[in-house]
Amino acid sequence: MKAIVTVMLKPGVLDPQGRAIGQALAHLGFAGVGEVRAGKVIELDLAETDPGRARTQAEEMARQLLANTVIESFRVDVA
Repeated sequence: MKAIVTVMLKPGVLDPQGRAIGQALAHLGFAGVGEVRAGKVIELDLAETDPGRARTQAEEMARQLLANTVIESFRVDVA
């Protein structure tokens, strides 16, 4: 079963990478772009076949390793 973990900085946490991307887009002529936030996507191929247990496993992985829960939030999607 595939689990996709999306990790983003929490609102209010400075995002220098997002800011740099936003500035680069403006320099390339893309007008009208507001705030840009950058994050990461982690795809996990899990042996678990039960969607509920796969989600629980992926959430625990995110809490323990994949996300710094002090400054980042995460979302888990199971497919």
